[in-house]
Amino acid sequence: MQQTTNTILMVRPVNFRMNEQTAVNNYYQEEIDLKSAEINKQAQKEFDDYVDTLRSFGVNVVVVSDNKDFDTPDSIFPNNWISFHADGTVAIYPMFAENRRLERREDVLEELEKQGFFIDNIVDYTSAEEDNLFLEGTGSMILDRENKKAYCALSPRADEELFIEFCEDFEYTPVVFIANQTVNNTREAIYHTNVMMCVAETFAVVCLSSIDDKKERKNLLKHLKEDKKQVIDITEEQVTHFAGNMLQVRGKEDERFLVMSQAANNCLTDSQRAKINNHCKIISSSLHTIETCGGGSARCMMAEVFLPKEKK
Repeated sequence: MQQTTNTILMVRPVNFRMNEQTAVNNYYQEEIDLKSAEINKQAQKEFDDYVDTLRSFGVNVVVVSDNKDFDTPDSIFPNNWISFHADGTVAIYPMFAENRRLERREDVLEELEKQGFFIDNIVDYTSAEEDNLFLEGTGSMILDRENKKAYCALSPRADEELFIEFCEDFEYTPVVFIANQTVNNTREAIYHTNVMMCVAETFAVVCLSSIDDKKERKNLLKHLKEDKKQVIDITEEQVTHFAGNMLQVRGKEDERFLVMSQAANNCLTDSQRAKINNHCKIISSSLHTIETCGGGSARCMMAEVFLPKEKK
């Protein structure tokens, strides 16, 4: 089982703006004093530049355009509603914000099949929305596919029982904890695990200070060390610049890269950057508008495709 892939699905925005439905528990979103059309235009430019950057390093990016018919301001973050697995299984996830449920589209699967990928089975968790239970894909869960472990910071968008159900269905060992951030002097749950943690093949980037419970922190470290991951600790301040929102991918000749935004790269210390560079090179791209309005960053924009190719 591989931890990294060289194929990424990305959705190009057509109606990008700040999503008022997600802002209730995503404390990274901010208003920008620009008209929606201008925000969308800037987001499209950042998106296109990001795709060009990934492709220049040999990453295979499948781009699907968002659909104008629906109000889907967050469609640029497809990793929350879908995940693709090496046995040909696709998982579809229940979403906290009602307008994000409109992002789920069958034609995305058709596009991948057109490109020669094989889909054998779909596991659909979306009925949990009827009970107000959510699990937002690889935003809510960090999958260590190689070691079959799944890490989840519980939040209004990551229900523990649903997470355990996913782990049973996909045969992952669950590692559960609560990660917090300080908002107006109170500790609030971080909305997505992938904001404070990234697991690569030989290392993990994680904000340990966000896990207030010492036992939970110790348990997380035990699992990472068991799997021989070098732990690169980041601060809560760095999390606000999306330093946890990273993803390791493969480029040409199977070279490994850690992908992040320019803001995330800029906020790393020389020592942290050197530790990452010991494992792989860094790719970064400016995502200022997307981060500010969307409250998500480089990792959220990439849905990894591990599906097998159709046999000719």
